[in-house]
Amino acid sequence: MHCIDFNCDLGEGCGHDAELMPLISSANIACGAHAGDDATMRATLRLCREHGVTAGAHPGYADREQFGRRERTLPHAELVALVRDQIAALDALARDEGVTLRHVKPHGALYNQSAREPDIAMAVAEAVRAYDRSLIVVGLSGSASIEAAQTCGLRTAHEVFAERGYGEDGRLLPRGAPGAVLTPDATVEQALGLALRGDVVAHGGRVLRLRADTLCLHGDRDDAVEIAQRLHAALTTAGVRIQSL
Repeated sequence: MHCIDFNCDLGEGCGHDAELMPLISSANIACGAHAGDDATMRATLRLCREHGVTAGAHPGYADREQFGRRERTLPHAELVALVRDQIAALDALARDEGVTLRHVKPHGALYNQSAREPDIAMAVAEAVRAYDRSLIVVGLSGSASIEAAQTCGLRTAHEVFAERGYGEDGRLLPRGAPGAVLTPDATVEQALGLALRGDVVAHGGRVLRLRADTLCLHGDRDDAVEIAQRLHAALTTAGVRIQSL
């Protein structure tokens, strides 16, 4: 049987976390930098506990104005501290709520930069290792973020995306570029190809082979619940077992 984790970025104030939670197996929870606060972190952790969903930290740049999607250049030590402190903040609340954190997935610009820039990838990996080396690092499949985490002796999960278009280099197309965000029908088709065969058709037509440990649907879409329902039904019908990391 094919198996895949189905994750969403939650706790970002989008208003439909409770509807998404029964459909997924892992939640990446905003840690108060790009979005969220103690109240939203607690609420999301409680939903994870209620639905048996694995909880993970979703640290990003402290840039609420741009939702953490503006790339930045920070000193190495400062970036390590930024990520470590966000993990620690969520973990303190998780322990209080009786929830165990299992993974760390960077958000937005930090995620994209860590996928392609080894120094930033290493800062993220060092932050995870310094806080809790049992945590799994989730990163773009086959990217620098995975390599850095493995170099640090950490467990990794190769992530693929349901509704985001890929370039021929295996990276996500920039938001706003043609083909960057897929239609609902194309999202289902791409997700099935990744879960069943480990392949995706890049913008331009080239077929890429990607390791797919976990499948992401962005929870900040207006139609996220509808898409999650379609994905859950399509994967299950195709014989794919949805299970957490």
